Amino acid sequence: MKIEPILLTTVSVQTFAGNRPLTNATGFFFERERRLFLITCRHVFFDSLNEHHPDRIEIELHIGEEHLSQSTCYSIMLYNNGIKLWQTCSDTAGEVDIAAIEISRACLPSDVVYSAFSPEHLAQPRDSLEVGHSVVVVGYPLGFQDHLHHLPVARQAVIASSFGLRFQGQGYFLTDARTHRGTSGAPVVARAERMDATKLPWILLGIHSSRLDMGTRDLVLDEALGLNCVWYSDALMRLTEMAFS
Repeated sequence: MKIEPILLTTVSVQTFAGNRPLTNATGFFFERERRLFLITCRHVFFDSLNEHHPDRIEIELHIGEEHLSQSTCYSIMLYNNGIKLWQTCSDTAGEVDIAAIEISRACLPSDVVYSAFSPEHLAQPRDSLEVGHSVVVVGYPLGFQDHLHHLPVARQAVIASSFGLRFQGQGYFLTDARTHRGTSGAPVVARAERMDATKLPWILLGIHSSRLDMGTRDLVLDEALGLNCVWYSDALMRLTEMAFS
């Protein structure tokens, strides 16, 4: 049975300090000018507020076209002699919660199977995205996955703020969706007619970062808002541009 390419864009990410496992998250592949990058949230790689300082990550890769139940763990160092190997960026409001690290194709297993987003998958004004538009979040909530086939799961969401505007002046928009820890770094995607003839017929709207809540909420009387911050995917062009400079 053929696996949908969207499920092969996304990998589980486990962070480590030495050999000590720390957290679970989500990441996905982005390809630009034949160079391959792993994209996730900045706070997955570094989060001083929570004293989270991993020095490497592991992702799970599919091996071979015939049997998608076969996979291998691939380790990626985050630093070389104390110098970070990953890229992040800022905008006028401060740090953007996205990080990119380049993956050497030469070091990947020869029969690795994956799909990757590219600049053509980034949202464009002609895509007519608006409040209430249905989107999908592909990831590993609480580390959950199809452990036989090593595939992520997809959650339904809707755009909950004006797409294209920076919510509260920040570089993200909001979605209304049920999300959990481990979803950080997940691609948020939608179908678009202009992509229907491509191998990967989805547009990449953004990167899921975190849940948004009210600090004044009564924890007994009031339910959580159920809203999420999604950083706009156009930041990927700035992030990956650094690798070419």
